Amino acid sequence: MIYLDYSATTPVAPEVLESFNKVSRNYLGNPNSIHRLGLDSKELMHQATNQIAKLLKVKAEELIFTSGATEANNLAIKGVCAHYQNRGKHIITTELEHSSVSEVMNYLKTQGYEISYLNVLPDGTIDLKHLKQLLRLDTILVSIVYVNSETGIKQPIEDVGHILKAYPKVLFHVDGTQAVGKIKVDLNNIDLFSFSAHKIYGLPGIGCLYKQKKIELTNIIHGGQSQSKYRAGTPPLPLIVSFAKALRLSLVNLDDRYTHVLKLNQTIKKALEKYPEVVINSSSEAIPHILNISILNVLPETFMHALEKHHIYLSTQTACSKFDEPSKTLLAIYKDKKRALSSIRISLSHKTTSEEIDFFLKCFDLEYHALNFMGDLSV
Repeated sequence: MIYLDYSATTPVAPEVLESFNKVSRNYLGNPNSIHRLGLDSKELMHQATNQIAKLLKVKAEELIFTSGATEANNLAIKGVCAHYQNRGKHIITTELEHSSVSEVMNYLKTQGYEISYLNVLPDGTIDLKHLKQLLRLDTILVSIVYVNSETGIKQPIEDVGHILKAYPKVLFHVDGTQAVGKIKVDLNNIDLFSFSAHKIYGLPGIGCLYKQKKIELTNIIHGGQSQSKYRAGTPPLPLIVSFAKALRLSLVNLDDRYTHVLKLNQTIKKALEKYPEVVINSSSEAIPHILNISILNVLPETFMHALEKHHIYLSTQTACSKFDEPSKTLLAIYKDKKRALSSIRISLSHKTTSEEIDFFLKCFDLEYHALNFMGDLSV
């Protein structure tokens, strides 16, 4: 099997699963309980939280554990809007966001919020001049994805943070789900930051929202106080501890891993240049872990299932997208519906080998010409 869908989810690292199992066996108490077993569990939770905080160079009390990045994004955006609505109801975002952000924006429109969308430059990055033009006295939030999950295009988050320093009442939320564990992340100029364990070889069902201490949120899940006053519920201790392990492991040899993935990405792009119907959608601003292409005049799911016969697994758009609709990301960048309807995402990992890529390219060539012979590429 050749797995090229790491941006959808990653396989759980054995060490992470071992941590989960060990905690599940040895720590029976609810961290919210006040008996000895509960206190032992609470102490372990504090140790894991402190480890994550140290790795991110933030304070432990600034971390809120969630069920995943989707909940973290919802809590960040809805929580800010509800708490600070007296400041205004204007939000700035992009057309490049994951559905867990874009659908929240659609919901907020029904609640009287005005959403402004940033212009996108030809390389897929946001127009910083347009950002300055959109900022108003009633702007309360700017929400921008760090790395787009379809194309891998990295946004100039540091530049946005510097711009917003002049607007202390405007909060800055970043969806960093596809950035953590792939590139170096600096949270200094970011107010709220979402990420998830299952993108960094952790278990699904656990995510995190970093929130600067000075910021307040209105809860979206109510109940008794738990790991954080901003999110009720029994803390999932085995998931939290295994999350800390996953994050630590994901940051080991980050530069070397990046270089390895970059070489694989370059090999694929060079090989695909010879196909007249193949268009590269990931610009020079994309991180190498995600390579988005369009094979014009062929349904992406047709090509995806053709490769599946060879036990090669990749995806069309993101795992949370509707496969029969054009990619909103590609429409925003290239304004080309045909290109947006035929996109395929190849997502790589430091675990991907050169041999796997060689086999993938061999099968790609075989299926490309088979579909061309059948006439599917000219439909």
